[in-house]
Order: sequence, then structure tokens, then C-alpha cells
Amino acid sequence: MTEEQTTFPPLPPALEAVHIGRGWQKMAQRIFQTLGWRVEGTLPNEPKFVIAAAPHTSNWDGVLLLLAATSLGVRLNWIGKHTLFRPPIGWFMRRLGGIPVDRRKRQNLVDQVAAAFAKRTHMILVIATEATRKEVPYWRSGFYYIALKAGVPILLAGPDYPTKRIVLGPLIWPSGDIDADMEKIAAWFNAKGLRGIKGKPMSPVRLRPRDDA
Repeated sequence: MTEEQTTFPPLPPALEAVHIGRGWQKMAQRIFQTLGWRVEGTLPNEPKFVIAAAPHTSNWDGVLLLLAATSLGVRLNWIGKHTLFRPPIGWFMRRLGGIPVDRRKRQNLVDQVAAAFAKRTHMILVIATEATRKEVPYWRSGFYYIALKAGVPILLAGPDYPTKRIVLGPLIWPSGDIDADMEKIAAWFNAKGLRGIKGKPMSPVRLRPRDDA
């Protein structure tokens, strides 16, 4: 088996319809490997899911996840403030996978993003669970409630800078029992011990007590 096959597994059948293109994929693979990074794990055979990504300690996190996804043949979606999508650069932000959300609307963020899922046949939404590059005492719960509302699973994933890996973990289907589901999520992240840039540790894998969307 070649290094490329080892690092970049085939795209699951459920995602073949949205393959980003062989040229872009090959270019991303070369860049990713030149940087010394590799992907550990595989994408799930699901057309829609949320990626709960941690740790988030650097602006490089998003770049590396984007490169990893493109290397695997897919485009990631991400959430951005609606003002980022105004002319003249709005088209480019959408091209990069951005999904605008307007916090001025009565419809909250969870409902807006769930509606975006409903309109699409395929969608991979990445959310930084810590919501900031600083160490925080609690994760934000939005990733969980978006997946629950949209009826899609959550893929656990994150970078490990010391070993230069993007690690793709298991799928968690939100049951509505957030405490039980968070125990599973915490167990995986704690077992993997992923570390951020310069070896920075991940924020504790827990939600604020009685936190809601």
C-alpha cells in the first residue's frame, strides 16, 4: 500500500456525489504531505453530519482541517456572521463553504443552521466546540443541538500538533440525552489526548451545567 493510500482513504459512497474534484484533491494532498501531516481514520458513509472539532488553539486549525477535507475529496461547511457574505466578497465566502447566519432574526442559530441542513442533500459542517482559541472551562453546546435539530450524526475529530495528525473518530448520533451523549464524547477525546499548537492541552470536555442552545 502506498503512502498516499495509507494517508488518504477512499471517499465513502454516500459522499461520492459531492467529490471536490481530482485536481483539487491531489493538490491538497501534496500540500498536506509536504507539511508533514496525515489523516488518521475515515469519513463516515453519511451524506450529512456535524464535525465536533477540538482542540482549537490556533488559526491554523481551520486551515489544516480544510486541507485534510480537500485531501479526502470533500468540502467543509462553516458558520459565519451574515455580514461576511455581503458583496463584493460574499460569493467567495460561500465558495469556501461558508453558511451565513443572522443573529438579529428571531430564528436562533440552531434553527437557521438546521434549516440549511434541510435544504441540502449533502453537508459537512465543522464547528469548533471550544468556540475560541483560549482555554475555556466549558465547551459550547451549539454543535450538539444543531445535530439534534437537523437529525444528523456528530463526527468527533481534531488535530494533534505534536504528532501532526488530523484524527477522525467515531460517529455519535444525538439521542436527546445530552448528558449521556457527552459522556461518550468526553471518553473519546480524553482517551485520544489530542493537543493543540505547541502542545497546548484541550479545554475540559464538558458543558456548562444546564446549558441550552
